[in-house]
Amino acid sequence: MTQDQFIQAHEQQWLILEVLINPKVKAFLLEKKADNMTQKAQKKYNKRKNSLPIVNKEKVLQLKPSLIRRADYPSLYREICQHLSLAQSRRYSPYLIERLTFLIDQAHQVFYRPAHSHGESPIKNLFRFFIHTFPQTVREEAKWLWLSASCFYLPLIAMLIIIQIWPEFVYSILPPDSVSGMEAMYDPDAEHIGRERGSDSDMKMFGHYIFNNTGIGFRTFATGFLFGIGSITTLLFNGLTIGAVAGHLTQIGYGSTFWPFVSGHSAMELTAIVLSGAAGLKLGFSLLLPGRRSRYQALLDSAASSVKIMGGAAVMFFMAAFIEAFWSSSQTMPIMIKYSVGVAMWILVISFFVFVGENQSDEDIALTTEADKHEA
Repeated sequence: MTQDQFIQAHEQQWLILEVLINPKVKAFLLEKKADNMTQKAQKKYNKRKNSLPIVNKEKVLQLKPSLIRRADYPSLYREICQHLSLAQSRRYSPYLIERLTFLIDQAHQVFYRPAHSHGESPIKNLFRFFIHTFPQTVREEAKWLWLSASCFYLPLIAMLIIIQIWPEFVYSILPPDSVSGMEAMYDPDAEHIGRERGSDSDMKMFGHYIFNNTGIGFRTFATGFLFGIGSITTLLFNGLTIGAVAGHLTQIGYGSTFWPFVSGHSAMELTAIVLSGAAGLKLGFSLLLPGRRSRYQALLDSAASSVKIMGGAAVMFFMAAFIEAFWSSSQTMPIMIKYSVGVAMWILVISFFVFVGENQSDEDIALTTEADKHEA
Protein backbone atom coordinates (compact mmCIF):
# COMPACT_ATOMS: atom_id res chain seq x y z
CA MET A 1 0.00 0.00 0.00
CA THR A 2 1.37 3.40 -1.00
CA GLN A 3 1.39 6.32 1.39
CA ASP A 4 -1.45 8.05 -0.48
CA GLN A 5 -3.59 4.90 -0.31
CA PHE A 6 -2.78 4.57 3.39
CA ILE A 7 -3.86 8.15 4.09
CA GLN A 8 -7.04 7.78 2.03
CA ALA A 9 -7.97 4.59 3.90
CA HIS A 10 -7.43 5.92 7.43
CA GLU A 11 -7.54 9.72 7.46
CA GLN A 12 -11.18 9.87 8.50
CA GLN A 13 -10.29 8.02 11.71
CA TRP A 14 -7.49 10.48 12.41
CA LEU A 15 -9.84 13.41 11.92
CA ILE A 16 -12.45 11.90 14.24
CA LEU A 17 -9.83 11.44 16.97
CA GLU A 18 -8.71 15.05 16.49
CA VAL A 19 -12.31 16.10 17.14
CA LEU A 20 -12.72 13.87 20.19
CA ILE A 21 -9.67 15.32 21.94
CA ASN A 22 -10.82 18.90 21.28
CA PRO A 23 -14.08 19.65 23.20
CA LYS A 24 -14.61 23.01 21.51
CA VAL A 25 -14.47 21.49 18.02
CA LYS A 26 -16.65 18.56 19.10
CA ALA A 27 -19.26 20.92 20.52
CA PHE A 28 -19.29 22.93 17.30
CA LEU A 29 -19.75 19.87 15.08
CA LEU A 30 -22.54 18.41 17.21
CA GLU A 31 -24.41 21.68 17.42
CA LYS A 32 -27.43 21.95 15.16
CA LYS A 33 -27.26 24.82 12.70
CA ALA A 34 -30.62 26.49 12.10
CA ASP A 35 -31.65 26.75 8.45
CA ASN A 36 -33.24 30.18 8.90
CA MET A 37 -30.30 31.74 10.73
CA THR A 38 -30.33 35.54 10.99
CA GLN A 39 -27.50 37.58 9.54
CA LYS A 40 -26.17 38.37 13.01
CA ALA A 41 -26.33 34.73 14.05
CA GLN A 42 -24.67 33.67 10.78
CA LYS A 43 -21.85 36.14 11.39
CA LYS A 44 -21.36 34.81 14.91
CA TYR A 45 -21.45 31.24 13.61
CA ASN A 46 -18.78 31.97 10.98
CA LYS A 47 -16.64 33.70 13.60
CA ARG A 48 -16.77 30.65 15.82
CA LYS A 49 -15.95 28.40 12.84
CA ASN A 50 -12.93 30.47 11.90
CA SER A 51 -11.63 30.41 15.48
CA LEU A 52 -11.72 26.62 15.81
CA PRO A 53 -8.29 25.48 17.09
CA ILE A 54 -7.63 22.67 14.61
CA VAL A 55 -5.26 22.22 11.68
CA ASN A 56 -7.32 20.20 9.17
CA LYS A 57 -10.35 22.43 9.58
CA GLU A 58 -11.97 22.01 6.18
CA LYS A 59 -11.80 18.22 6.29
CA VAL A 60 -12.97 18.12 9.91
CA LEU A 61 -16.01 20.29 9.17
CA GLN A 62 -17.11 17.77 6.53
CA LEU A 63 -17.44 15.00 9.13
CA LYS A 64 -21.00 13.92 9.89
CA PRO A 65 -22.10 14.41 13.51
CA SER A 66 -23.25 10.76 13.63
CA LEU A 67 -19.64 9.64 13.12
CA ILE A 68 -18.57 11.68 16.14
CA ARG A 69 -21.39 10.37 18.32
CA ARG A 70 -20.74 6.72 17.44
CA ALA A 71 -16.96 6.92 17.80
CA ASP A 72 -15.46 4.70 20.49
CA TYR A 73 -12.48 6.58 21.91
CA PRO A 74 -10.44 3.62 23.28
CA SER A 75 -10.71 1.45 20.16
CA LEU A 76 -10.03 4.44 17.89
CA TYR A 77 -6.96 5.34 19.92
CA ARG A 78 -5.60 1.78 19.69
CA GLU A 79 -6.20 1.61 15.93
CA ILE A 80 -4.32 4.85 15.29
CA CYS A 81 -1.43 3.58 17.42
CA GLN A 82 -1.29 0.67 14.98
CA HIS A 83 -1.38 3.11 12.06
CA LEU A 84 1.69 4.88 13.47
CA SER A 85 3.51 1.58 13.84
CA LEU A 86 2.69 0.67 10.22
CA ALA A 87 3.78 4.10 8.96
CA GLN A 88 7.11 3.74 10.73
CA SER A 89 7.73 0.18 9.54
CA ARG A 90 6.90 1.12 5.93
CA ARG A 91 9.10 4.23 6.13
CA TYR A 92 6.42 6.69 5.13
CA SER A 93 7.23 10.41 5.03
CA PRO A 94 8.48 12.10 8.22
CA TYR A 95 5.54 14.54 7.97
CA LEU A 96 2.98 11.73 8.21
CA ILE A 97 4.83 10.03 11.07
CA GLU A 98 5.10 13.34 12.90
CA ARG A 99 1.38 14.02 12.40
CA LEU A 100 0.38 10.64 13.82
CA THR A 101 2.87 10.90 16.70
CA PHE A 102 1.55 14.30 17.71
CA LEU A 103 -2.06 13.08 17.48
CA ILE A 104 -1.36 10.01 19.63
CA ASP A 105 0.53 12.08 22.22
CA GLN A 106 -2.45 14.42 22.58
CA ALA A 107 -4.93 11.55 22.70
CA HIS A 108 -2.80 9.74 25.30
CA GLN A 109 -2.90 12.77 27.62
CA VAL A 110 -6.70 12.98 27.32
CA PHE A 111 -7.27 9.22 27.57
CA TYR A 112 -5.16 8.70 30.69
CA ARG A 113 -6.00 11.95 32.40
CA PRO A 114 -7.75 11.35 35.76
CA ALA A 115 -11.47 12.14 35.59
CA HIS A 116 -11.31 14.51 38.58
CA SER A 117 -8.64 16.65 36.88
CA HIS A 118 -11.23 18.15 34.54
CA GLY A 119 -14.20 18.15 36.88
CA GLU A 120 -15.83 14.86 35.86
CA SER A 121 -17.39 12.68 38.52
CA PRO A 122 -19.23 9.34 38.44
CA ILE A 123 -22.52 11.14 39.04
CA LYS A 124 -21.87 13.55 36.17
CA ASN A 125 -20.87 10.72 33.85
CA LEU A 126 -24.01 8.79 34.81
CA PHE A 127 -26.14 11.87 34.23
CA ARG A 128 -24.54 12.42 30.81
CA PHE A 129 -25.14 8.78 29.90
CA PHE A 130 -28.88 8.99 30.54
CA ILE A 131 -29.54 12.40 29.01
CA HIS A 132 -27.31 11.96 25.96
CA THR A 133 -25.56 8.65 25.26
CA PHE A 134 -28.43 6.24 26.01
CA PRO A 135 -31.24 7.87 23.97
CA GLN A 136 -28.83 8.80 21.17
CA THR A 137 -27.60 5.21 20.91
CA VAL A 138 -31.18 3.89 20.82
CA ARG A 139 -32.04 6.25 17.94
CA GLU A 140 -28.93 5.22 16.02
CA GLU A 141 -29.96 1.56 16.36
CA ALA A 142 -33.59 2.24 15.41
CA LYS A 143 -33.77 -0.61 12.88
CA TRP A 144 -33.08 -3.16 15.62
CA LEU A 145 -35.55 -1.42 17.89
CA TRP A 146 -38.33 -1.66 15.30
CA LEU A 147 -37.53 -5.31 14.58
CA SER A 148 -37.58 -6.11 18.29
CA ALA A 149 -40.83 -4.18 18.79
CA SER A 150 -42.46 -6.08 15.92
CA CYS A 151 -41.44 -9.45 17.36
CA PHE A 152 -42.86 -8.49 20.75
CA TYR A 153 -45.93 -6.30 20.21
CA LEU A 154 -47.46 -8.02 17.16
CA PRO A 155 -47.95 -11.42 18.87
CA LEU A 156 -49.04 -9.63 22.07
CA ILE A 157 -51.79 -7.69 20.29
CA ALA A 158 -52.77 -10.68 18.14
CA MET A 159 -53.12 -12.95 21.17
CA LEU A 160 -55.14 -10.34 23.08
CA ILE A 161 -57.63 -10.16 20.19
CA ILE A 162 -57.76 -13.91 19.48
CA ILE A 163 -58.70 -14.78 23.07
CA GLN A 164 -61.66 -12.40 22.94
CA ILE A 165 -62.96 -14.54 20.05
CA TRP A 166 -61.78 -17.99 21.22
CA PRO A 167 -61.41 -17.82 25.04
CA GLU A 168 -60.22 -21.42 25.37
CA PHE A 169 -57.17 -20.64 23.23
CA VAL A 170 -55.45 -19.28 26.36
CA TYR A 171 -54.77 -22.88 27.42
CA SER A 172 -52.74 -23.40 24.25
CA ILE A 173 -50.29 -20.79 25.56
CA LEU A 174 -50.47 -21.15 29.35
CA PRO A 175 -50.92 -24.22 31.56
CA PRO A 176 -54.14 -24.35 33.63
CA ASP A 177 -52.36 -23.74 36.95
CA SER A 178 -50.78 -20.54 35.59
CA VAL A 179 -54.16 -19.34 34.37
CA SER A 180 -55.69 -20.06 37.78
CA GLY A 181 -52.86 -18.21 39.49
CA MET A 182 -53.38 -15.14 37.31
CA GLU A 183 -57.11 -15.20 37.99
CA ALA A 184 -56.45 -15.30 41.75
CA MET A 185 -53.99 -12.39 41.56
CA TYR A 186 -56.42 -10.10 39.72
CA ASP A 187 -59.68 -11.23 41.25
CA PRO A 188 -61.63 -8.03 42.16
CA ASP A 189 -62.35 -9.60 45.55
CA ALA A 190 -58.66 -10.31 46.28
CA GLU A 191 -57.12 -8.55 49.26
CA HIS A 192 -54.01 -7.49 47.30
CA ILE A 193 -54.28 -7.05 43.52
CA GLY A 194 -51.38 -8.34 41.43
CA ARG A 195 -49.71 -10.29 44.24
CA GLU A 196 -49.19 -13.95 44.85
CA ARG A 197 -50.45 -15.37 48.11
CA GLY A 198 -48.14 -14.71 51.03
CA SER A 199 -46.54 -11.69 49.38
CA ASP A 200 -48.10 -9.07 51.60
CA SER A 201 -45.21 -6.57 51.65
CA ASP A 202 -44.47 -3.90 49.03
CA MET A 203 -40.75 -4.34 49.68
CA LYS A 204 -40.94 -8.10 49.12
CA MET A 205 -42.76 -7.54 45.86
CA PHE A 206 -40.22 -4.91 44.85
CA GLY A 207 -37.46 -7.49 45.16
CA HIS A 208 -39.55 -10.08 43.32
CA TYR A 209 -40.28 -7.70 40.44
CA ILE A 210 -36.62 -6.71 40.10
CA PHE A 211 -35.56 -10.36 39.91
CA ASN A 212 -38.34 -11.26 37.46
CA ASN A 213 -38.02 -8.22 35.19
CA THR A 214 -34.24 -8.21 34.93
CA GLY A 215 -34.34 -11.97 34.32
CA ILE A 216 -36.61 -11.47 31.31
CA GLY A 217 -34.42 -8.67 30.00
CA PHE A 218 -31.17 -10.58 30.41
CA ARG A 219 -32.54 -13.71 28.72
CA THR A 220 -33.85 -11.63 25.83
CA PHE A 221 -30.44 -10.00 25.43
CA ALA A 222 -28.16 -12.98 26.10
CA THR A 223 -29.97 -15.37 23.74
CA GLY A 224 -29.10 -12.97 20.93
CA PHE A 225 -25.70 -14.66 20.79
CA LEU A 226 -27.48 -17.53 19.02
CA PHE A 227 -27.27 -15.51 15.79
CA GLY A 228 -30.28 -13.44 16.86
CA ILE A 229 -32.64 -16.43 16.80
CA GLY A 230 -32.70 -16.65 20.58
CA SER A 231 -33.75 -13.02 21.02
CA ILE A 232 -36.49 -13.37 18.40
CA THR A 233 -37.81 -16.54 20.06
CA THR A 234 -37.75 -14.95 23.53
CA LEU A 235 -39.53 -11.83 22.30
CA LEU A 236 -42.21 -13.90 20.56
CA PHE A 237 -42.69 -16.07 23.65
CA ASN A 238 -43.02 -13.09 26.00
CA GLY A 239 -45.34 -11.30 23.59
CA LEU A 240 -47.62 -14.34 23.34
CA THR A 241 -47.57 -14.92 27.11
CA ILE A 242 -48.34 -11.32 28.08
CA GLY A 243 -51.00 -11.10 25.37
CA ALA A 244 -52.60 -14.33 26.59
CA VAL A 245 -52.70 -13.12 30.20
CA ALA A 246 -54.11 -9.70 29.25
CA GLY A 247 -56.63 -11.20 26.84
CA HIS A 248 -57.87 -13.85 29.28
CA LEU A 249 -58.26 -11.48 32.24
CA THR A 250 -60.09 -9.00 30.03
CA GLN A 251 -62.34 -11.71 28.62
CA ILE A 252 -63.46 -12.99 32.04
CA GLY A 253 -64.22 -9.50 33.32
CA TYR A 254 -61.09 -8.85 35.40
CA GLY A 255 -59.99 -5.96 33.19
CA SER A 256 -61.20 -3.49 35.83
CA THR A 257 -58.39 -4.68 38.12
CA PHE A 258 -55.76 -5.80 35.60
CA TRP A 259 -55.53 -2.72 33.36
CA PRO A 260 -55.31 -0.13 36.17
CA PHE A 261 -52.63 -2.27 37.80
CA VAL A 262 -50.38 -2.55 34.72
CA SER A 263 -51.00 0.96 33.35
CA GLY A 264 -48.45 2.68 35.57
CA HIS A 265 -45.39 0.50 34.97
CA SER A 266 -46.10 -0.94 31.50
CA ALA A 267 -44.32 1.85 29.62
CA MET A 268 -41.05 1.27 31.46
CA GLU A 269 -41.22 -2.52 31.59
CA LEU A 270 -42.38 -3.27 28.04
CA THR A 271 -40.02 -0.73 26.50
CA ALA A 272 -37.11 -2.22 28.47
CA ILE A 273 -37.97 -5.68 27.10
CA VAL A 274 -37.97 -4.31 23.55
CA LEU A 275 -34.64 -2.55 24.16
CA SER A 276 -33.14 -5.78 25.49
CA GLY A 277 -34.31 -7.52 22.34
CA ALA A 278 -32.82 -4.81 20.14
CA ALA A 279 -29.45 -5.15 21.90
CA GLY A 280 -29.54 -8.94 21.51
CA LEU A 281 -30.51 -8.74 17.84
CA LYS A 282 -27.66 -6.36 17.07
CA LEU A 283 -25.18 -8.78 18.65
CA GLY A 284 -26.69 -11.82 16.96
CA PHE A 285 -26.82 -10.37 13.46
CA SER A 286 -23.25 -9.07 13.77
CA LEU A 287 -22.22 -12.73 14.10
CA LEU A 288 -24.56 -13.85 11.34
CA LEU A 289 -23.66 -11.07 8.89
CA PRO A 290 -20.22 -9.71 9.85
CA GLY A 291 -19.58 -8.21 6.42
CA ARG A 292 -15.89 -7.78 5.62
CA ARG A 293 -14.92 -7.98 9.28
CA SER A 294 -14.13 -11.11 11.25
CA ARG A 295 -16.99 -12.34 13.44
CA TYR A 296 -14.95 -11.53 16.52
CA GLN A 297 -14.37 -7.93 15.41
CA ALA A 298 -17.99 -7.54 14.33
CA LEU A 299 -19.10 -8.76 17.76
CA LEU A 300 -16.81 -6.27 19.52
CA ASP A 301 -18.07 -3.41 17.36
CA SER A 302 -21.74 -4.21 17.98
CA ALA A 303 -21.17 -4.81 21.70
CA ALA A 304 -20.18 -1.15 22.15
CA SER A 305 -23.75 -0.07 21.34
CA SER A 306 -25.55 -3.12 22.75
CA VAL A 307 -24.02 -2.75 26.21
CA LYS A 308 -25.04 0.91 26.35
CA ILE A 309 -28.62 0.00 25.45
CA MET A 310 -28.69 -2.77 28.07
CA GLY A 311 -27.32 -0.40 30.71
CA GLY A 312 -30.25 1.93 30.16
CA ALA A 313 -32.73 -0.94 29.93
CA ALA A 314 -31.56 -2.30 33.30
CA VAL A 315 -32.35 1.02 34.97
CA MET A 316 -35.76 1.05 33.29
CA PHE A 317 -36.48 -2.43 34.68
CA PHE A 318 -35.53 -1.17 38.14
CA MET A 319 -37.83 1.84 37.81
CA ALA A 320 -40.68 -0.36 36.51
CA ALA A 321 -40.27 -2.67 39.54
CA PHE A 322 -40.42 0.30 41.90
CA ILE A 323 -43.59 1.66 40.27
CA GLU A 324 -45.20 -1.79 40.19
CA ALA A 325 -44.49 -2.47 43.86
CA PHE A 326 -45.35 0.90 45.39
CA TRP A 327 -47.83 2.50 42.95
CA SER A 328 -49.52 -0.13 40.79
CA SER A 329 -50.52 -2.25 43.81
CA SER A 330 -52.23 0.68 45.57
CA GLN A 331 -55.98 0.04 45.84
CA THR A 332 -56.84 3.42 47.34
CA MET A 333 -55.92 5.37 44.20
CA PRO A 334 -58.84 6.17 41.83
CA ILE A 335 -58.74 4.22 38.58
CA MET A 336 -58.83 7.34 36.38
CA ILE A 337 -55.74 8.70 38.10
CA LYS A 338 -53.93 5.41 37.45
CA TYR A 339 -54.91 5.52 33.79
CA SER A 340 -53.82 9.16 33.53
CA VAL A 341 -50.45 8.36 35.05
CA GLY A 342 -50.11 5.39 32.69
CA VAL A 343 -50.75 7.58 29.63
CA ALA A 344 -48.34 10.19 30.96
CA MET A 345 -45.65 7.53 31.42
CA TRP A 346 -46.00 6.36 27.81
CA ILE A 347 -45.75 9.95 26.56
CA LEU A 348 -42.71 10.51 28.76
CA VAL A 349 -40.90 7.37 27.59
CA ILE A 350 -41.59 8.01 23.90
CA SER A 351 -40.61 11.68 24.19
CA PHE A 352 -37.40 10.72 25.99
CA PHE A 353 -36.19 8.51 23.15
CA VAL A 354 -37.36 10.89 20.42
CA PHE A 355 -36.09 14.21 21.77
CA VAL A 356 -33.61 13.81 24.64
CA GLY A 357 -29.93 13.84 23.68
CA GLU A 358 -30.69 15.28 20.26
CA ASN A 359 -28.12 18.03 20.61
CA GLN A 360 -24.73 18.08 22.30
CA SER A 361 -24.12 16.85 25.80
CA ASP A 362 -24.14 19.05 28.89
CA GLU A 363 -20.36 19.41 28.82
CA ASP A 364 -20.43 20.42 25.16
CA ILE A 365 -23.17 22.97 25.83
CA ALA A 366 -21.18 24.41 28.69
CA LEU A 367 -18.07 24.67 26.55
CA THR A 368 -20.02 26.28 23.73
CA THR A 369 -21.54 28.82 26.10
CA GLU A 370 -18.14 29.65 27.53
CA ALA A 371 -16.69 30.09 24.04
CA ASP A 372 -19.57 32.40 23.10
CA LYS A 373 -18.87 34.55 26.16
CA HIS A 374 -15.22 34.93 25.17
CA GLU A 375 -16.18 35.81 21.59
CA ALA A 376 -18.74 38.36 22.77
